[in-house]
Amino acid sequence: MMYAGRGLVMALVAAVVCGSARAESLTFAPLPMESPETVVKQVKPMLAHLEKTTGIDIRIDYSSDYAEILQKFADGKLDLAYLGPLPYLTLRDRVAQATPLVHFKEKSGSATYTCAIVAPADAKPDLSRLKKHKVALTQPLSTCGFLSTDGLLRQAGSRLDDNLYRYLDKHDEVALAVTRGEFELGGLKTAIGRKYAHMGLAVIAESGPLPGFALVANAKTVSKERMDQLRDALVAAEGDTIKGWGDNIRFGAVAAFDGDYDGLRRLRRQANIPETGNF
Repeated sequence: MMYAGRGLVMALVAAVVCGSARAESLTFAPLPMESPETVVKQVKPMLAHLEKTTGIDIRIDYSSDYAEILQKFADGKLDLAYLGPLPYLTLRDRVAQATPLVHFKEKSGSATYTCAIVAPADAKPDLSRLKKHKVALTQPLSTCGFLSTDGLLRQAGSRLDDNLYRYLDKHDEVALAVTRGEFELGGLKTAIGRKYAHMGLAVIAESGPLPGFALVANAKTVSKERMDQLRDALVAAEGDTIKGWGDNIRFGAVAAFDGDYDGLRRLRRQANIPETGNF
């Protein structure tokens, strides 16, 4: 009986330990801006640092588009997500517990970034009279997709609705489609567009500063203590710790707050973003 009792105690302890281990495992969704292989390679070193610093196991859950990430987050299947400003605002509308932890800095050291319209370097499109041009976009929920591209065209005197636009999903696919001559212009993140300058791609219009891409936590599934640990670990990371991280997250981070998005909220209220292209 003594041994049976001891076995029961050990089984209960094991169950508690296993339950604790599960509670300390978080699921992270990267943003599908580039190919899955590229994205996973970029985020793994950062996640390894967070695991080492906090003692939390972090699993990657890759989704093919923004909408899938937001649905999983709303369903409580994601604890952390790497999101641009527009996906975050869309998520926040659905999940009030979506909490931005940090903004990742750009290479310049700024915690903001810009979107751009790109075209072949030898083309000189007149954005003030743009009509019937083929325009490549990322995704409906991409900040640098319809929202920013239409905004830039309206500033110049045109609009996307007077042109032919199609969603191609990823930023690098937009850049490549323009370099191949399949589209005359494209809308994407400026930093990604400039990576294709050697292939003849040029930035012809650029937006004002937008809140940097953020690590967003699900306060429904992640405690405040854990969120504070994750935020502190990323803000404190520097030097050799971050030099091997991906291009979009290797320049440091600053604390993020929901109020950082108020300017973009006002812009989004004026926009009617279509779910599909018009050709």
